[in-house]
Amino acid sequence: MIRLFILVSMFLLFLVGCGQQAPQDSQQERVTTNSNELTLALGSEPDEGFDPTTGWGRYGSPLFQSTLFTYDQELKVVNDLATEYEVSDDGLVWTVTLRDDVTFSDGEPLTSADVKYTFETAAASGSVVDLQIIEKVEATAEHMVTFTLKEPHSTFIHALVATGIVPKHAHNDNYASQPMGSGPYQFAQWDKGQQLIVTANPLYYGKKPSIEKVTILFLNEDAAFAAAQAGTVDVAAIPVMFGKQGAPGMRLEILQSVDNRGIVFPIMNSGEQSAQGLPIGNDVTADPAIRQAINIAIDREALVEGVLEGFGTPAYTPVDGLPWWNPETVIEDGDLERAKQLLEEAGWRDEDGDGIREKGARRAEFTLVYPSSDVTRQSLAIATADMLKPLGIKITVDGKGWEEIGKLKHEHAILMGWGSHDPSEMYNLYHSKYAGIESFNPGFYKNEKVDHYLDQALTATDQATANEFWKKAQWDGSNGFSAKGDAAWAWLVNLDHLYLVNEKLDIGQHKIQPHGHGWPITDHLTEWKWNE
Repeated sequence: MIRLFILVSMFLLFLVGCGQQAPQDSQQERVTTNSNELTLALGSEPDEGFDPTTGWGRYGSPLFQSTLFTYDQELKVVNDLATEYEVSDDGLVWTVTLRDDVTFSDGEPLTSADVKYTFETAAASGSVVDLQIIEKVEATAEHMVTFTLKEPHSTFIHALVATGIVPKHAHNDNYASQPMGSGPYQFAQWDKGQQLIVTANPLYYGKKPSIEKVTILFLNEDAAFAAAQAGTVDVAAIPVMFGKQGAPGMRLEILQSVDNRGIVFPIMNSGEQSAQGLPIGNDVTADPAIRQAINIAIDREALVEGVLEGFGTPAYTPVDGLPWWNPETVIEDGDLERAKQLLEEAGWRDEDGDGIREKGARRAEFTLVYPSSDVTRQSLAIATADMLKPLGIKITVDGKGWEEIGKLKHEHAILMGWGSHDPSEMYNLYHSKYAGIESFNPGFYKNEKVDHYLDQALTATDQATANEFWKKAQWDGSNGFSAKGDAAWAWLVNLDHLYLVNEKLDIGQHKIQPHGHGWPITDHLTEWKWNE
């Protein structure tokens, strides 16, 4: 894996041209690297650092820390720190037995006291991993911990997958920037804005990784592609626009994801305000006929081919392809004539011949807001608006920063993206309890029957029962939040995650990827190996 200096120089020149600072140390490393090392270009760094008690690791492997359970490549929950667990018949008490051979990378043993401390700290921090359901955590033996929940919670197992265990004795104010744990890799160096360097943890209890040193460069998509072209990285996350261009000595890895993009509609009529004083509602998108017609008229395959260059799949819910997905939510879309008929029957007609339908004094027009920093979302917004013009619905697309979107999200349609391995995200997006809470249900969607199904799913005492209620919330044959029912969203596409990978590097098999935050491709880094 020796790299030619001339290629490094080319890369440096490119970065200078882009106005992005090159990580000088990493360039020197590439000249001297060997078969036990890797350099990855994976986009941005986590702003909050690497502390699981504040959310690090939610969308992928925490690298430095290990978790009680993890997902295998088929998305099945398997043991990590845990050797077994039991759930009481009423679903309230979860007892987890720990391995007795685990130490942190500083040699201190990992015990139930660390697990108790981690979950209590995470719950108190208000982490994105919602642990408010926990009544108490008890270290019932040196290697046994008991969680008592306030009520049964079928998704609690996913919190046990997503929360890396931190060392009680070494968790302090500097931990997020200098993490330490019992995971397969240990922290070596973080040059903020440039790179992160990790090395194999010699005390790791699991399968020893063959890659002993990994440098992760924080390069934007253009710079990552240029680095792949120059041969200075072994793996580069790239956008779809570069998917068909390739790079010398590298192959394209296409990983399926549930990293979705869709349009969330304001469901209420206008006139009310949120608790923060923000306007709520939109008199056009509040009409279910408008939302359903849009869902029917959108040609999702055309969006995949035209915007994503074929690197994606049509989306119908936020959980397509996951065990709790209802395949009956798939609709026949791209049917403009049926969508027109639906609007006609609902009283939306173009009475003045200007190409835009009206219903009384109300015109079928609204604004679709997208984050201006995201080219893919901009393209999806524009393409969708163009696609719906023949339907007689006028959509004005408007790019804004996230701060401003936060003020507009209750009264305008927003192009958003989600994608998690935890079904509780579906609960947060559609349950009326989360209307107006953070970014979960900005359209103030409410359906009592859907709420009932979601509550039943969340409080089920086994996953099979929970999955049946998750599916009914999407569509039960006559009711649901999906396009066949209330059409609270128009889900558009699931993105494929694209990586240029050194052709001699084996990155193994990967499960369906969650949202792109958190470097999910590193989830099975211990399985990676060079074929030379």
